Amino acid sequence: MNVQTALSSIRSETSYFNGVQDLILLPLLRCFLLAETHLATGHFVCSCLSTFVFTLVEISTIPRLYDWVLSEGEKNIEHRNILIYTMATASPQVVNGIESRARWSASRSTILSKSLLIARRRYLDSILSTKSPFADPDYIPGEDVITFLEGSRVLVIGAGGLGCEILKNLALSGFKDIHVIDMDTIDVSNLNRQFLFRASDVGKSKAEVAASFVESRVPGVKITPYNGKIQDQDEDYYMQFKLVICGLDSIEARRWINSTLVSMVDMEEPESLKPLIDGGTEGFRGQARVILPTVSSCIECQLSMHAPRAAVPLCTLATIPRQPQHCIEWAHIIAWDEQRKDVVLDTDDPNHITWLYTTALERANQFNIPGVTYAMTQGVVKNIIPAIASTNAIIAAACCNEAFKIATSCAPYLDNYMLYTGDSDASGLYTYTFAAEKKDDCPVCGNLAQTIHIDPEMTLGDFIASLAERAEAQLKKPSLRTEATSLYYQAPKQLEEQTRPNLEKKMRELVGDGEEVAVSDQALAIDFRFKLVFNR
Repeated sequence: MNVQTALSSIRSETSYFNGVQDLILLPLLRCFLLAETHLATGHFVCSCLSTFVFTLVEISTIPRLYDWVLSEGEKNIEHRNILIYTMATASPQVVNGIESRARWSASRSTILSKSLLIARRRYLDSILSTKSPFADPDYIPGEDVITFLEGSRVLVIGAGGLGCEILKNLALSGFKDIHVIDMDTIDVSNLNRQFLFRASDVGKSKAEVAASFVESRVPGVKITPYNGKIQDQDEDYYMQFKLVICGLDSIEARRWINSTLVSMVDMEEPESLKPLIDGGTEGFRGQARVILPTVSSCIECQLSMHAPRAAVPLCTLATIPRQPQHCIEWAHIIAWDEQRKDVVLDTDDPNHITWLYTTALERANQFNIPGVTYAMTQGVVKNIIPAIASTNAIIAAACCNEAFKIATSCAPYLDNYMLYTGDSDASGLYTYTFAAEKKDDCPVCGNLAQTIHIDPEMTLGDFIASLAERAEAQLKKPSLRTEATSLYYQAPKQLEEQTRPNLEKKMRELVGDGEEVAVSDQALAIDFRFKLVFNR
C-alpha cells in the first residue's frame, strides 16, 4: 500500500482529526500498520512516526489518535503494539511547549495502562486459546478458560521481597481477584528489594501499600489487603480461595497454614482441597513447591529439610574461636554481659552494634581471624537472612507459573519440589526438580505415629527441650499427654502448676517403652503423635 492509496482510504475520516493529521500522519500510520516489514525496521519506522506525532499534532487529540491506532492495527498486531508502546513511553521532553508537555504527561499514564492491558491480554490469548499436547485431557482452550482464570480468587501470604514479586506477576498473568495478608509494616531496609514500596511508605502496612500500588499500575485487577496474622482468620476465610501462595520467611507460619489447609479437606467435597504453592529464598538459594493437601507431600513431611541451625558451644566461643561469627557471638553473648551488664542490648541501636563490632574485631585480631565486618555483626546479632532481589524474582516466577497452570489446566503442574541455587561452585546457576515423598507418619497428613528414640533416664523437662532442637519436631512450647494422663501443659496457669512436678521425673517413670504421646503446640493447629522407644 502506498501513501496515495492510504490517503484515499481515509477520505471519510477527514473530520475526525485536524489539518495536517488528516493529510499526512494518518496515511503514514496506516501504511506502517498494514505493511510487512522486518521487526527491526518496524522499530525504526515507528520511532520516526512517533516524532511526527509529537511535532505535528495537537496534544489533546493524542488519546483519540491512540484509539484509532488500536482499531486500525488489528491486522498487524506486532506493528500496532510497537507503535502504541513508542507513543506511551515517549518522554515529555520531545513535546514542544511547556503546556503541551504537561498535558502529555497527564494522558501518558492512561495510554501506558491501556497498552499494558492489551499486551497482557494478547499473550494470554495466545496461550489459553491454543491446544497443547501437554495440557490436561479435559482442557478446552478458549474464552471460557480466560474468564475462569480472571474469576479465580487467589490468596498471597506475605508482601515482602517474595510477596511483591508474586503480586506483580499474578496481576500480569490474568488473575483479577487477589487477596494478600501481611502483618508487617514497611521498614527503610526493605526499599532496596521490595520494589512496590517508596521512602514515603515507611511505617505503613505492607499489604495495603502493595495492593494499592499494583492496582494503580494494572487496570482491572482488584487486590484486597489484610494487615494482620494468618492465625486471625478462620477456615471459612480460607475456603473462599482457589489456591494459596506463600511468600513467607517463617517456618512457623508455613507449618500453621499447611496444617490448616490439610484439616479443611473433606473427601466428599472436592472444592475443600486448596492447593498450596510455597516459595522461599535465602541468599542465592531458593525453592518452590506445589502441595495438594492430603494428596501429596506437605510441609511437615519435609520439615527436616528446614532443621534449625546448630548452636555453637559456649566453650568454643570462650576459648578457641575459629570463625568470624564466633568472635561476634562472643561479643554478643559473653562480653556484653561481662562489660555492660547494666545496659539492655538494643540490636536496633547503631551505638550498640558498633560496640559489638569493635569488640568482636579486637578478639578476631587476637586469634588472627579475618572477615569481621559491621554488616556481618548486624547479620549475626539480628539473625538477618540475606535477601537477593534476583533470587526473589526467579522463585516468584516459578510460583506464579504453577498458579497459572493449576488455575487453567493448560499444562502439567510441578511434581512437586523445585530447588534453585545461584552460587553453585560446580555449575553456577543450577536447578533440580524431584518428587518429595509423602510420609505415612507425618503428624499432619499421615495416619501413623512418628517414632522417636529417647533415653529413658532423661527427665521430662529435658525431653521437652529436645523437641525444639529435633529437626522432625521443632516445637517451642509443647504440651504433652498420654492416653491415660496429662504429662505437662504450658497453659492455662492452673494446669501448668499441676503438671510442673512431672518436669523433674524421668521418662521411664511417666511412659512405657513404645507408648504413644500426643503433643500440641499453641503455634500450630494440629496435634502430633509420637511413639517413644527407649534406647537399649
